[in-house]
Amino acid sequence: MEYDKKKKMRRLIQIMLIVFVAHLSSCTTEKPDELTAYVNPFIGTGGHGHTYPGASMPFGMVQLSPDSRLSGWDGCSAYHYSDSVIYGFSHTHLSGTGVSDYGDVLLMPTTDDYQFKNGDAEYGFESAFQHKNEIAQPGYYRVLLDRYQIMAELTASKRTGMHRYTFPKCDNAHIVLDLKHRDRVISSSIKIIGNQEVVGMRQSKAWAKHQYVYFVIQFSTPFNKAQIISNDSLKAQNEMAEGENLKAIFDFSVEDQEAIIVKVGISAVSIEGARKNLEEENTDWDFEKVRKNAQESWEKELEKIQIEGATQKQKEVFYTSLYHAYLNPNLFMDVDGKYRGTDGKVHQAKGFTNYTVFSLWDTFRATHPLFSITQQKRTIDFVKTFLHQYENGGQLPVWELAGNYTGCMIGYHSIPVIVDAYFKGIRDFDIQAVYTAMKHSADQNHLGLDSYRKNGFIAVNDEPESISKTLEYAYDDWCIAQFARDLGEEEDYARFIKRAQSYKNIFNPVTGFMQPKNNNIWKTPFDPREVDFNFTEANSWQYSFFVPQDVETLIQMYGGDAAFVKNLDSLFTAPSQTLGRNQSDITGLIGQYAHGNEPSHHMAYLYNFAGQPWKAQKLLRKIMDDLYSNKPDGLSGNEDCGQMSAWYVMSAMGFYSVTPGSPDYIIGTPLFPKTIINLENGKQFIVEAKGVSAKNIYIQSAKLNGEDYSKSFITHEIIMSGGELVFEMGAQPNKEWASAVEDRPKSKIEDYLIQAVPFIKAASITFTDSMKIELGSPIKGARLYYSLDGSNPDSTSQEYLAPFTIHKSLKLKVISYAKDLPASKIVSTEFIKIDQNQQIELLSKYSNQYTAGGDQALIDFIEGGDDFRDGTWQGYEAQDFAAIVDL
Repeated sequence: MEYDKKKKMRRLIQIMLIVFVAHLSSCTTEKPDELTAYVNPFIGTGGHGHTYPGASMPFGMVQLSPDSRLSGWDGCSAYHYSDSVIYGFSHTHLSGTGVSDYGDVLLMPTTDDYQFKNGDAEYGFESAFQHKNEIAQPGYYRVLLDRYQIMAELTASKRTGMHRYTFPKCDNAHIVLDLKHRDRVISSSIKIIGNQEVVGMRQSKAWAKHQYVYFVIQFSTPFNKAQIISNDSLKAQNEMAEGENLKAIFDFSVEDQEAIIVKVGISAVSIEGARKNLEEENTDWDFEKVRKNAQESWEKELEKIQIEGATQKQKEVFYTSLYHAYLNPNLFMDVDGKYRGTDGKVHQAKGFTNYTVFSLWDTFRATHPLFSITQQKRTIDFVKTFLHQYENGGQLPVWELAGNYTGCMIGYHSIPVIVDAYFKGIRDFDIQAVYTAMKHSADQNHLGLDSYRKNGFIAVNDEPESISKTLEYAYDDWCIAQFARDLGEEEDYARFIKRAQSYKNIFNPVTGFMQPKNNNIWKTPFDPREVDFNFTEANSWQYSFFVPQDVETLIQMYGGDAAFVKNLDSLFTAPSQTLGRNQSDITGLIGQYAHGNEPSHHMAYLYNFAGQPWKAQKLLRKIMDDLYSNKPDGLSGNEDCGQMSAWYVMSAMGFYSVTPGSPDYIIGTPLFPKTIINLENGKQFIVEAKGVSAKNIYIQSAKLNGEDYSKSFITHEIIMSGGELVFEMGAQPNKEWASAVEDRPKSKIEDYLIQAVPFIKAASITFTDSMKIELGSPIKGARLYYSLDGSNPDSTSQEYLAPFTIHKSLKLKVISYAKDLPASKIVSTEFIKIDQNQQIELLSKYSNQYTAGGDQALIDFIEGGDDFRDGTWQGYEAQDFAAIVDL
């Protein structure tokens, strides 16, 4: 009896142990939530986000997505959430750009009568749809086409797209191929092979002047008939055609709920390349297999950053932001390594993967710094791609698309991407070759660079967008200088670090803004709210704080910490109305801070440099909470190929790269209780924010790996070494934390300091009788010397002591000397006396955007330039021009 009790007891213990072990096992192997479930690709498809909801792999070559809009600024991605019709499903799309392109190889399933004039009210094949019948997930899209009752599903591999169309019972089912869709077609071809395949190509012109797409399309079900349409007419011979307006219709008979699967391989190289891509990546007809692979690929990328304690909304915004950041750049190379270069020729990649879609004016700011943490291997490929684009096409990319230099945007911002990677230890590329390429970009004579080098700034009359270009060239030159110094190239370092200080030549100490100069005279009237041709998609408020390479000197130019903070405060509290021309990119306004456009993105973090990081914390939380949401209009501006989302990802983790090219990240305010960054080196960096909440947004204290941490920045090395950064959060600001000078971020140029150039005060450069002239310098105590005969002045020339008056045409040259600084560059302005008998009375009012120097512009014998934006044109709008001219 006792034995039986013991036996039963042992049995009970065994069962309990088994249950316990099983429970323990289930706990240790329990998978976290699938992060792809938090991605909402519809975020950004409304408002002005310009994103698309379709299927793509991370950094994939194919973006298979519905096209609901044929043109217009809010149709740049070919889809807008406010639309109610779908024109078809094309295989290439841009994410968040402000210019439209792509939309290649459009397919559309239809039924009943032939319709092949896309967008035509009577003969179009578009279909209405409803959002309640629409699903978008990473790597997958589904929609019911109401007109045909066809369920369309899309998925993708890296270089191929896959469609699954489920039809109602129909003897007249069709699939339309449209090569005329959207962009201007230069040439195209279609060739039908057998009864299950069609191949062809399209060369188009839009933003990219020469874009090539070759394709191979295969159908799971043989088609009954195929017909080619040329110039919107059915061709008698239906196997092959070439032209600029080609389409094809493939006929099927289907049972109810029968699915036809379509596989599409694309290539920028050849039909053979498209076929190889299809054969390598999409071997069978298993739609779910391709979909699962896409989802798993996304899961792998999203798992690089894990967040804990976030709300559902925060998870959706964060992981959709990470998803958007990983859509671009795009693979631009076939499986055999062939790609089309920036010279238009086909090349063989050796030792790297080639990419395209480099929106570098946007993405150098946050997207590529994010990649330097989470995409280091791809970053090497990006830099090698830049180098090959230089070797093939003769220049580093600025805004490159499909192997084309688009001529869009300013600066040479591939350089900060390269330099940022280099100083973060990502160096597996030809360092001397990229160094040569970087200097080549900086030493060209286009886009105002000749004026910039000669004068130390770009004048209004020399180049449009003069302020923005001066500031961005100066920052890029600082990046080159850092690279040169690390290579021991002292002469180059000196040259470029001097150029990096060019911003000093356009800062007006009286107004406290970066202000345009015309002929060395400050532009008047001047209002920092005015959006005009001196700025790139911005005004002076939104550019005057862009000196990331020398923030400490900028603070001193404003008059010190208190004055600088006061000006920053004014930026965020000023009335939000802008003046001048309408600029659709200026959105997401907090005061004059415009989060919807990139030049503002670093500005809240500048408080750290002046010892008041708590103000940054308050603003950053407001931006994250108010200007991002999980709705279709959840972005405050264009997504811009990942930049808008990368800002959120970085800021939500608690730090941001204000100065790419520097290894420092500026601490903001972490959004989540815990963020885990899974690094490619196998280590983890953890950011913990204890007590963080909607109210507890202020950092009270910090510890790094258990030790007190008082600095308002961290280094890249700290992150990559792994470890834990723990913040104590509270509802009230700790104004002492990180306020000490030694705890602030460092951003100061200390070598080869330049002296800002002098400026001239005069009503105009033209006059009829006499002109009063004053001279000035941004440097207190500077001594100015000038000449009136065109000779170059020096310290032995006439010293400026008081305003003077001129009575004849002449060339004024001025130089400045100040203690402990080298002499300034010489500035030169030509004044022109107009015959008093020549008079003009304007009866019409010219636009403030087109003044050409004032009321006398039309009789001053100064010709306008070739560019209407250069300040030498006088313009009149919405009125007849009338004037009385006395010659």
